[in-house]
Amino acid sequence: MIFQNNKTITAQELTKRFGDFTAVDNISFEVSQGEIFGFLGANGAGKTTAMRMLCGLLTPTSGKGTVAGYDIFRQTQKIKQNIGYMSQKFSLYNDLTVFENMRLFGGIYSMTNKEIRTRADFWTRELNLTSELNLLVNSLPLGIKQKVAFSVATFHNPKIVFLDEPTGGVDPIGRRTFWEMIYKASDEGTTVFVTTHYMDEAEYCHRISVMVDGQIRALDSPQNLKSQFETDTIFDVFIKLARNAERSE
Repeated sequence: MIFQNNKTITAQELTKRFGDFTAVDNISFEVSQGEIFGFLGANGAGKTTAMRMLCGLLTPTSGKGTVAGYDIFRQTQKIKQNIGYMSQKFSLYNDLTVFENMRLFGGIYSMTNKEIRTRADFWTRELNLTSELNLLVNSLPLGIKQKVAFSVATFHNPKIVFLDEPTGGVDPIGRRTFWEMIYKASDEGTTVFVTTHYMDEAEYCHRISVMVDGQIRALDSPQNLKSQFETDTIFDVFIKLARNAERSE
């Protein structure tokens, strides 16, 4: 796939320290518009801290970075308005219906009632949610919850969506369907920044970075990484890089 030249995410020598502990250590990379960028690392590698800095939720100790053209030090509110975020742990309110969740998040992003209804109608058709639209989220199967969560994360048409282990606990068919949604968003120009523990999912990304002990130890396309490390799978690449990690959670 040929990406547009627009760099929607940039990081230059980005560092985050907590006292004497360096969680993220001098990382640099760029992500292009429409790219699916995989961010891999074992627990404790620093990937969640890095993602939080990029989302405007955590101030870096040093370095530079931009997200959607906005500075991660000075324009965090602008960043939050122009990204979507989906977490495995919390993305929806279980005691609200599917439509109520859509309406709530649309309101958070200052969408008009007409815009909210238009987007809700779009996602209802896109995900075939007609029968679930007025059901409480808590009553839905996990696979459908994840689809709804993705629709809510992209409800305001953000330039970039951050997905933090979005398919955890989802069955293989549900995971494959979810990745079809990711590919469609990418084809429409949305940049997708995704963390995952499923190494087979990492193969679906256009490029992958592998973090170990707060540093990016490898960054390239899945095919190039497998060639470089002389392995058949990204799992084997990951094992070669992470086997000597000094820290974990």
